[in-house]
Amino acid sequence: MAHIINLTTHSDKRGNLTVIEKQIPFDIKRIFYIYGVDDSVRGGHRHHKTIQAAICVHGSCIVSNNNGKGEQTDFVMDHPNKCLILEPEDWHTMHHFTPDAVLLVMASTPFEAADYIYEPYDN
Repeated sequence: MAHIINLTTHSDKRGNLTVIEKQIPFDIKRIFYIYGVDDSVRGGHRHHKTIQAAICVHGSCIVSNNNGKGEQTDFVMDHPNKCLILEPEDWHTMHHFTPDAVLLVMASTPFEAADYIYEPYDN
């Protein structure tokens, strides 16, 4: 089930430093980021095996998630120390990006088209 983890952040008068290593619950095999999104909805899939970690490092967006058990959850991604873990069964969309939003995504597997399931759950 999708869930938020709060990344360790060190703050002082010089600013903030947020740490990712040893906090993501998988080995990272792919990294990409999404930005410059208009009013489109991104995502619209789940995976056979890939786990993902999403961080909106600038601006904000909403990630809507359905875990296949009749539960729909909206996660507001609005702070760079907030990390959303998406399990393979989490069918998700990303939307309502602010014009300045940058959504960083780390994945447990390299890209493989056959890993994607585009059909939403029936519930």
